[in-house]
Amino acid sequence: MGDFNVALVIVAAVVSVLVLLVSVYLLVNYQHPDDANQAYFPKLVVVLGLTVAVLSILMLPADVANRQACRKAVYNGACDLTLPMRTLWLVVYIVDAVLVFLVIPFAMFYYEGDQDKSVGKRLRTALIWVFASAVVCGLVLGILYGLVGKVDFTVRHLSSTVQTFPNSFSGFSSGQPCFSQLPRVCAASTAPANSQTTWTMRATFPEYVVALTTIVGSVLFTIFGGVGIACLPLGLIFSFIRRPKAVITRSQYIKEATELGKKARELKKAAEALHQEERSGNKGRKWRKNVKALEKELLLLEDDMKALEEMYPQGEQAEATWAFTVLGYIGKLIFGVVGLIVSIAWVAHIVIYLLIDPPLSSFLNEVFIKLDGVWGLLGTAAFAFFCFYLLIAVIAGEMMLGLKLVFITIHPMKWGGTLMNSFLFNVGLILLCSISVIQFCATAFAYYAQATAAQEIFGHTLQSLRGIKYLYKYNVFQYGFVALAILTLFYYAIFGWRKRKPTGRFQLSN
Repeated sequence: MGDFNVALVIVAAVVSVLVLLVSVYLLVNYQHPDDANQAYFPKLVVVLGLTVAVLSILMLPADVANRQACRKAVYNGACDLTLPMRTLWLVVYIVDAVLVFLVIPFAMFYYEGDQDKSVGKRLRTALIWVFASAVVCGLVLGILYGLVGKVDFTVRHLSSTVQTFPNSFSGFSSGQPCFSQLPRVCAASTAPANSQTTWTMRATFPEYVVALTTIVGSVLFTIFGGVGIACLPLGLIFSFIRRPKAVITRSQYIKEATELGKKARELKKAAEALHQEERSGNKGRKWRKNVKALEKELLLLEDDMKALEEMYPQGEQAEATWAFTVLGYIGKLIFGVVGLIVSIAWVAHIVIYLLIDPPLSSFLNEVFIKLDGVWGLLGTAAFAFFCFYLLIAVIAGEMMLGLKLVFITIHPMKWGGTLMNSFLFNVGLILLCSISVIQFCATAFAYYAQATAAQEIFGHTLQSLRGIKYLYKYNVFQYGFVALAILTLFYYAIFGWRKRKPTGRFQLSN
């Protein structure tokens, strides 16, 4: 392959191994006890998906570091070749698309298959569904690529006469930028508007797949990210505001626990009734509606139980438990305030740099450049932090809307209690949105990430694709992101400080 920059290759290898280990750690600690020592294929998909998602986020900072790798080369030829970022980008995102649209759906279909059926029948059913989905996606991609899979670059034809190269440059200035003031000598710098034309070329198929996947992810990213950028820090802050102020009495604990016990028994009866309906084959629209309602009530019941345990800690270390509870809420306040600052910086940067034309300032781009001046990788680390924060905001927004909107399946992530179908769903969402997060960051930090492979793919090819370019030309996703962030801010200002009222008894739909 050539002479790679050794330090950058070593760092990339070490980070990849660490990301893999962290993915395994999250799987082991989040998985449900019922999935222990089984469901190995879904677990493999979860680890692979988490690793690809995290590495895709880290690749943009690595791309920037790769661009800067040769600025201080110690010996000649040290940077003849660095990391092949363009190839890596395409490989990662093709793998991303395959996981999201083929592998994860197959794993979910197989995992959620009827347990009474044999392994062969479950595999056959999952393969049929995935094959049908693959055929439909392939036909759509092929037709779109054949019809509109082209890139339209706007170019300007420039020409001028040739002048003898001067012996001295002392006469050049901003007022006299040319060799001579004779007509047409500097025609290239004063070209008329009619010299502009459109240069059309066909995009490569991998780039087109990445582009369409980015559009799907951008819709979800705009919704979840816009809500999450506000609800992530504000949720932590208002959680501190609504925290239990003191330990309740034993009589209050017994009263509340009795009510929760009644509700738990009622939900158990409802779950048994739904299970009987499932066995009888009555799995219609009403059944699915009741299942979703039951899942939501179970989540709320678990939240009530956790809140009750916080207000009345038990055991020999009750005082220490209460002290850790208080410290936990203080930590939420601190992280919430820090997150609020980052969220405000993000929204302000979008408005100042992306929505106002021409930009008022490069803002965070200049901050990262100055941090690089302090220490070589400090700006890159800050850049990576802002990208990661955006991805976390997307997950926070999905979790919030999943509890508010009935048409979104609730797949909660709980420490030591997450089933593999919930794991797969959330990993698929992270993978789908990670592409859009990178594209969004490459656009928002175009000045800092200039001349990178990501900028070439996401900043030029993607935003010039026929039929898609107008979404980026008119900043549709950016406007939607900011609008949803403002609406979420108003929502929290009005309702965020209120404590949730009891939901009442759960009843099945007739």
